Amino acid sequence: MGNLITVAVLSLPLAFVLLGWWRWPPVWFAIAVPAFILVLALWRLVLIPRQVRAIGYAERDDDLLIRGGIFFQRVMVVPYGRMQYVDISAGPVERSLGLCTVKLHTASAGTNATIPGLPTAEGARLREQLSARGEARLAGL
Repeated sequence: MGNLITVAVLSLPLAFVLLGWWRWPPVWFAIAVPAFILVLALWRLVLIPRQVRAIGYAERDDDLLIRGGIFFQRVMVVPYGRMQYVDISAGPVERSLGLCTVKLHTASAGTNATIPGLPTAEGARLREQLSARGEARLAGL
C-alpha cells in the first residue's frame, strides 16, 4: 500500500507536465522517477515472499538454531546456557497482523539473534520454552 502511495505522489510532476501546468522537470525525468519507484516496488513484491521463506529456527537439545537471509545466508547457533533473557517485541503493524519478533540476548554484543514474524501465541510459547531451557542449562553449569 505504501509503495502505491509513493508511486502516486511521485507521478504528480508527470501529470502536471502532461497537463501543461508545469514546465519543470523535463518529461523524461517526470517519467523516470515514478517508473523507477514502480520497478523497485515490483522487485520487493517478488523478493519479500522469498525472504519470509528463508527465515527459520529449530529447537535442538542443547541449543537453538536460527537461519535467515537470501543473498547472505546466516546460520546462528545459540546455546541455551548462554541466553541471558528472551524478549518479545511487536510494532503496530505486527500487532495488527497478530505477529511478533522474538529477540535472544546473550553476553555477546555481536549476537543478533532475532526470529521475526512469529504468531503471537507461538512467540509467547517460544519465550517461555527458551527461558526454561536457559535456566536449566545455566543451573547445570
